[in-house]
Amino acid sequence: MKLHDLRPAEGATQKRKRVGRGTGSGKGKTSGRGQKGQNSRSGGSVRINFEGGQLPLTKRLPKLRGFNNRFKVYYVPVNLDQIERLFDAQAEVSQATLASAGLLGNVADPVVVLARGEVTKPLTLKVQRISVTARQKIEAAGGSVEVLEYAANKRMPRS
Repeated sequence: MKLHDLRPAEGATQKRKRVGRGTGSGKGKTSGRGQKGQNSRSGGSVRINFEGGQLPLTKRLPKLRGFNNRFKVYYVPVNLDQIERLFDAQAEVSQATLASAGLLGNVADPVVVLARGEVTKPLTLKVQRISVTARQKIEAAGGSVEVLEYAANKRMPRS
């Protein structure tokens, strides 16, 4: 196959419709616009959100309220029952290990550990946030918790 052999797929292209070129063309005289009326005239059409006089959707919806905080940190929740199921005793649970286990979509996502479920193994957790109950359950099982700093989406101080 060479460049001169290339053709569009069958039916992919159509000839341009030439209107107003005589009655024999099938699109002569009124050029497919009908006899009279708004859309037969040049420039005649309704505006983009016109609904025939019915109150348009853009006016029926309530106005935009509130705002999106650019600096809000969204934590990925991980529960104790998930940690218990995936990790062995004495394991270190961090962002990297949670991501490799499939609980985090992105390694850089901050993690919050919540207290659903029980822990029977001593684990070492290195996370950005942890609930009070989850911390108590981990420490009762002989594990330890290290809370890491997380400064994503924060404004850097001017130097």
